[in-house]
This record gives sequence, C-alpha cells and structure tokens, in this order.
Amino acid sequence: MNLLRLQRYANRNSYLFALLLLVVVLAINYSLQPSLFELRVLNGNLRNWFPLMLLAAGQTIVIIGGGIDLSAGAMVSMVNALLVGSLLTAESTPDEVLLGALIACGAGMLVGAINGFCVAYLRLQPIVTTYATSFIYAGVALYVLPRPGGAIPADLARTYRSTPLDIPFVVYLIVLLILFWLALRATRFGQYLFATGGQPNAAYASGVPVNFVRFLTYVLSGLFAALAAIALTISVSTGNPRIGDKMTLDSIVAVVVGGTRPNGGQGGIIGTVMGIVILGTIRNIISFANVPTWSQTLVDALIIIAALTGPGLIRLIRRRFQ
Repeated sequence: MNLLRLQRYANRNSYLFALLLLVVVLAINYSLQPSLFELRVLNGNLRNWFPLMLLAAGQTIVIIGGGIDLSAGAMVSMVNALLVGSLLTAESTPDEVLLGALIACGAGMLVGAINGFCVAYLRLQPIVTTYATSFIYAGVALYVLPRPGGAIPADLARTYRSTPLDIPFVVYLIVLLILFWLALRATRFGQYLFATGGQPNAAYASGVPVNFVRFLTYVLSGLFAALAAIALTISVSTGNPRIGDKMTLDSIVAVVVGGTRPNGGQGGIIGTVMGIVILGTIRNIISFANVPTWSQTLVDALIIIAALTGPGLIRLIRRRFQ
C-alpha cells in the first residue's frame, strides 16, 4: 500500500491510528505481564474499564455533534450518590433494583437535557455551560451522599464478575454497546449527527434540525453517564460523591485517541472503545514498569498530541516522498 493509498484509507477510517497504537501498547503490556490475556486478568481489566467506556460513548456522540460535555464525570457522581444514598440497599429486591436503575437513567437523561437545552436552544457555549453545570451536579451528589458509604445487593457484583461460557460478562455488554452504535449510525439521527458536527450551516440549509440533534446528543450523554454510574456502582459495590471526578478528562482523552475529530463530524464509539483499552493498557504498563503515577497526566497529554498529529504526519511523509 503506497503512501497516497494509506492517507486515503486513514481519511476513510478514523480508527486506523487507534488500532495501530492498540497493537503496540498491548504488545508492550504483554511483555511486562505475560498473564495479560488469561481469563482472570482479562475479566478484571474489562470490568474496570467498562464504566469509562459507557461514559466515553456518550461523550463521543456529543463531540461528533460538535459539542463537548465537561459535566460527564459529575453526572456519574450524582447518579452513584442517588443509587447508594436513596434508591438501593444491600437488601434491595430485583424489582427495586430495576426501578432504581430506571430512575437513575431518567435522572441522567434529565440533567443531560438541561445541558442540551442550554447549548442548543439558549446558544450558550458548550464548554462554559457544562463546566458550570458540573458544579451543580457535584453539589447534588454531596447533598445526597455527604460521605462515602452504602451498599448494594451482592448478586449484582457477582453477575458483573461472572464469565458465562468462559467469556467475561462485560464482553457481552461491550458487544451490545457496539451494536447500539452500528444501529444508531444507520438511523436518520445518525446521519444528522455527522452532518451537524461536520457542516452545521450546510446541514441546517438542507433541512436538518440542527438544534434538536444537538439537544439529543446531550440527552444521550446523560443516559450513558447514568449507565456508567450504574456499572461503576456495581463494580465497587458502594457509593462515593466524588467517584466521577477524574472520569471527564479520561473520557475526552479516549474519544480523541479513538479517532473522533475534536471539532465534530467524524469518529465513532468503536474507536472510543479502543481508546479506553489503550488508556487502560498504558496505565498497566506504567504500573508494571514502576513508572511514577504522577506521570500519567503527562502521558495522557502526549497521547492526545499523537492522536491529533497522526493523520498530519502521514500527509507530511507523503509530500516528502513525492
């Protein structure tokens, strides 16, 4: 494959850089941790990464649509606090668990709708709006659950850790997430989403309901934040009003690393899933290589720079060899 064809392929497939980086980091991690692909280790890693996958999935939809959601982590904290502080106990019945999950999803969609209304209809800047609302949602979390604690039914955690047919239960959930994305892309909303993020003025002139599409992206972000909070609550089996503090930045990093264009119009959840695995694997490498943990922020920044400059480097190399 010559360089021109490589560039064209990279333009068509935004996942190329993420896939190459994924292979590299997995190879390095495997050299440091030969048990990486054993069922026990694989299950543990995927369980830890899945809540962030869900959160980043919602972030992906918002960014493709031309926005950004800086309140995502605060929404996770809020829903986690609601679940453990008000909706569930260790003795909750399956019906109560289902009702609690539905209420949690409704709460996530409600706060997402608030973000979407402010951005799409009040025409406020997404960064400023979601940064401001993040303090509101964080305050609600602290009000509902002032300190870490609480418990949920133990059966939930056992199911989450299970390996049906020797396949981690989380793998089935990841497959469902990918199928959701493929189905969403095939809908009219999916087509409108890419048009809104890529060329909003042209999309509006073509009859695309740009404001409504942007509004829905934030509603979906709120829903995925609630699902992430549910998964995280099951994983840790307790509540913490600050549990989502660091997840917003991680979700944005994963989205960019996964090939989604930061200014919208290109990308997808499949790449974001790879981005989460890349981030998690790099943190495994840092742990096994005894690299100071404070360097993680620097590593995240370098990864973003590499992801943003990768396509440009391909074009530069092609011009040098012409």
